[in-house]
Amino acid sequence: MARIVRLTNIGLHHLRSAVAANDCGSFRQAAELLEVRHSVLSRSISQLEHLVGVTLFERSTGGVVPTPAGRAMLRMSRMILEQVDTLVTTGKSSGRGEVGRLSVGFCTSISAGNLRASLTEFRRRTPLVELTTVERSCICLINALRNGTIDVAVVPGGRSPPDQKSMPVWSERILILLPKDHPLAAQDVVHWTDLRNETLLLSQHDPGDDMEDLLVSKLIAPEDRPKVERHDVSRGILKCLISMGLGVSLVMESDVGATVAGIVYRELQDGTGPSRIGFHAQWMTDNENPVLKRFLDLLTERYPSPSPAGD
Repeated sequence: MARIVRLTNIGLHHLRSAVAANDCGSFRQAAELLEVRHSVLSRSISQLEHLVGVTLFERSTGGVVPTPAGRAMLRMSRMILEQVDTLVTTGKSSGRGEVGRLSVGFCTSISAGNLRASLTEFRRRTPLVELTTVERSCICLINALRNGTIDVAVVPGGRSPPDQKSMPVWSERILILLPKDHPLAAQDVVHWTDLRNETLLLSQHDPGDDMEDLLVSKLIAPEDRPKVERHDVSRGILKCLISMGLGVSLVMESDVGATVAGIVYRELQDGTGPSRIGFHAQWMTDNENPVLKRFLDLLTERYPSPSPAGD
C-alpha cells in the first residue's frame, strides 16, 4: 500500500523535468529550457528517482546520460506527457466548439443558396467537426430535435414549440418550375394569377404546408387556385414529372442548383414584387453542445437580425 501511495505522488513536473534533461543532456540547460532554477530541476529529478526506486541518469561533469532503466522510464514519461497535452488541447477545442459533432436538419434544397453557403463556411472554419445533414419534413425535424437525432433544424416559418428556441436567418424567393415548352416559360416573370388553370405538383417532402398556405394567401378565391396534387416522391422525381408535362411546381430559389433537362425556373410575383418565405434556425433549449453554439454564432454573424425600430 505504501508503494502505491508513493507512486501517486509523481507529478507532471517530475516527468517534464526528466524528459527535458534527457533531451538537453544537461540539468542546467534543461532548467533554462523550462525556465526554472537549476536546483529546482535537480531536486525534481531526484524526487522522481526516489519515487520510482531507480536511478534515471548517470551524472558527470560533461552532462547526464540516461541509465537503461531510465531510458524505459523516459519513453513512458514522454508518452504520458504527449497524451496529457492532447487531452488539454482536445478539452479546450471542445469547449470552443472546434471539435465534436453537429447534425443539421433541413427541408429545402442545399444545391445553392444560404444554407449551402453557411454549411460550407462552417466546414472551412471547423474542419475537425463531424458535420452530418438530415433532410426530413418539418414535423419530422421537430421530433428529431426532441429525440436528439439532430442539433439544429433550418426550416421555413417562424413558429417554434415552447421547449425550443429559434432565430430568423434568411428568406428565399419562391420560383415556379415549368416544362421548358410550357406557355408560361416564354415569360420572364410569372404572376400568381397565371396559375389558375394549372396542375400544381408538390412533394410530400417539401417544407410543410408553407407553400400551400402561401398559395391560399395569394389566391384567396378557391376558383382562382390551381389544382394541387401531392406526390410521395423526392424533388428529383417531381422534376422528372414536370419535364414530362404533368404539371408545374413551386420551389425555393435554393433549388436552382439542382436543375434537370426539360425544365425552367421563372420568378413568381404578385403586384408588390417577388414572393418570399422566411427561414429560421431551431434548436432545443437544453442543448449545450459547444459545436451548436459555434454554428449559431456563425449564423448570427452572417444573418444578423434587424434592430428593433428606434434603436
